[in-house]
Amino acid sequence: MTRDEALKELSRIAHERAFGGYVASGTLIQVGLDALLAGVESESLAMLAGLGRNEEPEAPDLFERVLYELGLDVDVPADARAARWALAYWLAGQMVDGSLDPAAGAFRLWRDVAWELDYPDALQPLVVCAYNLDAWDESWGVPVEELKNDAIEAAARFLTQQPLTGHG
Repeated sequence: MTRDEALKELSRIAHERAFGGYVASGTLIQVGLDALLAGVESESLAMLAGLGRNEEPEAPDLFERVLYELGLDVDVPADARAARWALAYWLAGQMVDGSLDPAAGAFRLWRDVAWELDYPDALQPLVVCAYNLDAWDESWGVPVEELKNDAIEAAARFLTQQPLTGHG
């Protein structure tokens, strides 16, 4: 793993946690160890990477310190609707840059964002993609890869829209 890949993974985990996702302490320690081995330097990183099993409860706080030291902390809007829109843009960006499987990303946009925001028009193409990918069957005569490409294109179009806020 390169230093840039390690920083990207730290940022991905930071976003997951910031948007309410659960990340196990053991995973935080492993990500810290991977980053340390990849040459990432931070005052608290070695402490995080060196935590033993009985010290796992300390991992979330140390992980937050590492993010702060590296300037990777994530600022999620306090307004719940704005936070959902921020999650939508982050997930769509992950789909477009290839770091999130399009089927998984579309499904999360459907489940974690569109549903919470009462299915806004801006997310409808991604919801359709999620539904199609979830229901896909070989008998459709359409390769699943084509549906995944459709999801990536829908995510890219979504990203070009004006940023939506709590009014979307």
